[in-house]
Amino acid sequence: MLSRRWALFAVVVVVLAYGCYLLGRWQFHRLHDREAANSQIRLNLGEEPVPVGRVLSPGRPSPQDAEWRRVSATGTYLPAKTVVIRYQTRQGASGVDVVTPLRTTAGPLLLVDRGWMQTDNVGVDAVRTPAPPSGTVKVLGWVRADGTGDATTVTDRSARAVSSTAIAKILDGPVYGGFVDAERETPAPDTPLVKAERPDLGNGPHFFYGLQWWFFGVLAVFGFFYLAYDEWKRPGRGRLSQTVGAGTGEPAEGEMADVTDVTEPSEGAQHAPVDGEHHAADEARSG
Repeated sequence: MLSRRWALFAVVVVVLAYGCYLLGRWQFHRLHDREAANSQIRLNLGEEPVPVGRVLSPGRPSPQDAEWRRVSATGTYLPAKTVVIRYQTRQGASGVDVVTPLRTTAGPLLLVDRGWMQTDNVGVDAVRTPAPPSGTVKVLGWVRADGTGDATTVTDRSARAVSSTAIAKILDGPVYGGFVDAERETPAPDTPLVKAERPDLGNGPHFFYGLQWWFFGVLAVFGFFYLAYDEWKRPGRGRLSQTVGAGTGEPAEGEMADVTDVTEPSEGAQHAPVDGEHHAADEARSG
């Protein structure tokens, strides 16, 4: 059984089981990170709103622990600088998010995602966005982190994800890092938009994914030992039957004919002298 094939098989099983163990740990680490993030978000959702300047800073990314923190800002919208965020869906319907800069009374610009509107996912020239409230507006909303990657590139005042860094390139003046999902605008706009959905605070499938990877690892090890036991047991059956036959003194199959041939002549040889003795005794009596 200790062949090169079985040694290679054992190495493959060890690598496979260890890989499954690492993947399971990775899923559980993601679960712990998700639980920590959800705990922080629940805390932020329950906090009272604070001025945006206490949470966000111009030219700096939004703090990680500020996600979904409620803030307030007062200023004037710049509708001519509106950016459309394409390929946004709600309940299966396609549409866009409307992001309009707000020049705050403190000076810096704040990107406000005013909400979602249903439309075909086409270029900005074909999208007519509702006008924001004019004059001084008070915005109450949730802090969100900037998007990343090529999706944030602004082309013809449209993008696929919101990034204060990317949008700041088409604006004049300092811009707060991150952006705000509007919850309420005062005064309200003439044509309201669909406000942002609350975050999903579920833990996701990471726990069950972790268990699955560990189960696959255990299954690989069990399968190896089962096959090894089966390989060991099959040749052992033949040796066991031979050992039992030798221990009882009974001949195995194939040896019976030889034993019989040897035994029969020996019995004939033993009877011949006995018969001769009986004949000699009878002749003496008759004489």
